[in-house]
Amino acid sequence: MPDIQIQHHEQQGRFDTRVDGQLCVLDYQLRDGTMIIQHTGVPPAVGGRGIAAELTPAALDTARQRGWRVRPVCSYAVAYLARHPEYQDLAA
Repeated sequence: MPDIQIQHHEQQGRFDTRVDGQLCVLDYQLRDGTMIIQHTGVPPAVGGRGIAAELTPAALDTARQRGWRVRPVCSYAVAYLARHPEYQDLAA
């Protein structure tokens, strides 16, 4: 996957990027210092390229920088955290 440009829209609780014109997102809510990852969405037209695997660490790295805990609700984010022990310290 070539470098993609991920934007963080904190007011909207969203990380996003466009790939081949398709909007790919990771949505979250921030509650009491905890980032609740609710949804990752990659359209089928650009699926299978590792885009969610770029969005998720962008969100987790931001949480770490801001001192937030993380509670994944989205099944993709749950699986990502389980596979990446370097982020286990963020788990709420």
